[in-house]
Amino acid sequence: MDNATIFVIFTLFMLFTAMNTIEAETCTYTEKGPVIATTPLVSFLERVQESALQAYGQKGFDAKHFVDMSLRKNLSVTVEAFDKLPRTVNGSILANDLDGFIVNYLRKVDEDLVYVEPVDYVAEPEGFLPNVKNPEVRKWALEVHSLWKNLSRKVSDNVLEKPELYTLLPLKNPVIIAGSRFREVYYWDSYWVIRGLLVSKMYETAKGIVTNLISLIDQYGYVLNGARAYYTNRSQPPVLAGMIVDIYNQTGDLDLVRGSLPALLKEYHFWSSGIHRVTIQDAQGSNHSLSRYYAMWNKPRPEASTIDKKTATKLPNICEKREFYRDLASAAESGWDFSSRWMRNESDLTTTSTTSILPVDLNVFLLKMEIDIVFLANIIGESSVVAQFTEASQNRQRAINCIFWNAEMGQWLDYWLGSSNTSEDIYKWEDLHQNKKSFASNFVPLWTELFRSDKITTQKVVQSLRSSGLLQPAGIAMTLSNTGQQWDFPNGWPPLQHIIIEGLARSGLEEARALAKDIAVRWIRTNYVAYKKTGAMYEKYDVTKCGAAGGGGFYVAQIGFGWANGVVLALLEEFGWPEDLKIDCY
Repeated sequence: MDNATIFVIFTLFMLFTAMNTIEAETCTYTEKGPVIATTPLVSFLERVQESALQAYGQKGFDAKHFVDMSLRKNLSVTVEAFDKLPRTVNGSILANDLDGFIVNYLRKVDEDLVYVEPVDYVAEPEGFLPNVKNPEVRKWALEVHSLWKNLSRKVSDNVLEKPELYTLLPLKNPVIIAGSRFREVYYWDSYWVIRGLLVSKMYETAKGIVTNLISLIDQYGYVLNGARAYYTNRSQPPVLAGMIVDIYNQTGDLDLVRGSLPALLKEYHFWSSGIHRVTIQDAQGSNHSLSRYYAMWNKPRPEASTIDKKTATKLPNICEKREFYRDLASAAESGWDFSSRWMRNESDLTTTSTTSILPVDLNVFLLKMEIDIVFLANIIGESSVVAQFTEASQNRQRAINCIFWNAEMGQWLDYWLGSSNTSEDIYKWEDLHQNKKSFASNFVPLWTELFRSDKITTQKVVQSLRSSGLLQPAGIAMTLSNTGQQWDFPNGWPPLQHIIIEGLARSGLEEARALAKDIAVRWIRTNYVAYKKTGAMYEKYDVTKCGAAGGGGFYVAQIGFGWANGVVLALLEEFGWPEDLKIDCY
């Protein structure tokens, strides 16, 4: 083959490659929502994360570790030093060179938070769990109570003085962290942390957490997923109003109510307008407003950038990748990260389509928020707010029943959005768009008085839960699909156990309360047995067997653990534990 022929073939190959690249980068893509840019520091630490994966390999690698690091020197000096590191032919940095850079220019991940003794912790609070009569269970409950000390932190003075060097946000009050790799405060975790703190009579710590979350609303307009700079483009299930109601009911703190109401109104606006709001027309032609999860982000999540990029490699172009990244971040916003619940094909994570789903639980959380705002506004005489949110709660209750309720299944079902049927972006309800799979979230409406007060409906839901397959020997499974994702079978998570148990227990129906107590006993037992075996409380559990930690997902089951501790203490307060009831597994 002569040189001229080789040149022609090479030229055609390069032209073909360039055309494919242009097509991939310029495919038709209409951005469907806002993108809130991350900080230059986070972007740089993502580069470190990627270099670390290349240098150290996959074994024991945790992507979040690297974006939780902070700087010893200013960003420009650090970036310059990083860019001068020698690279191999493929552009990677050798492990020894990266080790040296990290030692000289970055701080360890746990230097931004320091231990602080909770001001209101006592070893055995007065009036602690009076109905726990079994001495073995009582001893364990006090050990769980003592874990609040282990998880108590405050932002270091260095972060407050030079916040630009840290991804941790400079919250002023002490916090209770979730545990292990989750070294910062998280939004919806904090609800169950506070439920446990109230059992432990730690009212000042609980108020401090709420004040921190309110400060995030003041700054960003919503509570962030977690208190890190890389979480500013998404929230988490909106449960702040419930925290404030629960604290008020224990303390009668009117100042907390007055100080929090403006922030709650701002947060409510975030969830009930713009990209989160969807209008859907029911079968009778009435329009309803409901909400969905919708992250303001269309790139890999910084705390999992290398993982997200790898997952997205099977997608053909940048447009589909951006949509996938937004839906992935939106699933993280839901708290259910990740689950077949959000996937069109449950064996393929890239089919995650969270923004195309109206979720039952989000709308119940917002209904509860509306009810809670009515309660709080009534206390301080804000009559116009009471009227506005009473009407809003009535409207949402109707919408939940019209769009989600499935009488045949006896469950409220997530709704998949098809194409909008009108130029005004109004979707028309169709039965085929209800997701007719059983998820734990299908039973969340019982958490509100408006749904559990209907005895006939509650009885139907109880029967449905019993026959759903979700009830397992050690609690409630999240789904029936064993996909390897952590919010799927066989895992059970503390918040959903508590929501469903509490909803059943407060319904007033004897059959429902009996079921609630049965599930509570199973859940408390599995927490106890796992603790006795390992000395730890876990973020999630395998509900198919007593005493087993959960699995799946991108990291091993974490210990600590904020909401697990809170749920166990809240359940022991609700149901007690008789002296003669066995705590070990049968």
